Amino acid sequence: MPKSAQPNTQQAALWNDASGKAWVEMQPILDEILAPFERLVVNAGYPGEGGNVLDIGCGAGATTLAMARRVGDGHCVGLDISQPLVALATERARVEGVANASFEGGDAQAYAFESGRFDAVVSRFGVMFFDDPVAAFANVRQAARRGGKLAFAAWRSPAENDFMTTAARAAAPFLPPAPVPDPDAPGQFAFADGAKVKRILEASGWSSIEVERADVPCRIAEGDLMTYVTRLGPVGAALREVDRATAEKITAVLPTAFAPFVKHGEAHFNAACWLVTALA
Repeated sequence: MPKSAQPNTQQAALWNDASGKAWVEMQPILDEILAPFERLVVNAGYPGEGGNVLDIGCGAGATTLAMARRVGDGHCVGLDISQPLVALATERARVEGVANASFEGGDAQAYAFESGRFDAVVSRFGVMFFDDPVAAFANVRQAARRGGKLAFAAWRSPAENDFMTTAARAAAPFLPPAPVPDPDAPGQFAFADGAKVKRILEASGWSSIEVERADVPCRIAEGDLMTYVTRLGPVGAALREVDRATAEKITAVLPTAFAPFVKHGEAHFNAACWLVTALA
């Protein structure tokens, strides 16, 4: 698949540097946390034995590999804007012997897809970061065959995901005031409004759109919890920039902030997302 210019330059810079490198380092922990969503998306988007599938924002490749195993003699292509993650995913496929999975670097909003190539398009939290989501989903739609499936998971609101916002709330007293988030800007919670998601898909030509609530119980080992909350997200980004004294103050308050989630050596939390399905 030949590539064209990438419009999402800010996201490309982020995911090819600090964020992408952090996700590479955290891959085993993230795969464990996100495993329930992998199953959710693969089940919803499975096109049948022998199908060809595109995984958008494939990250380190867990969902791509799971779908490739499911489609048998079909094929699954993982696409991601982050070259470090694509390199890791490619190596994982080689080591795990999943020959019918392949990975490519690129931006789904501008990628020159072969028309009608895929029987299904899936994504596990990889579609909330486009500068122009209507253009992105229109481009992806023409990559799917007529009647092809779309299935993806996207986060609901921060208010419904208290675990995911705990670190930022705990760190806030030690950091400059954060700007009011733009609900239309690319980002983790860009698809919090389910009605907005449906409008985007309608405008980009998808049909039979369903936006369903999915509340998924997740867990993380207590021993991995502080690594997770200090390496990723806005607090992870802040800790890379602040002075040592500020970083020590932030890291000192985090265990107490997360204590309500921890029981018997694990942190347990509910992850509130949308499971979105549609047809091309």
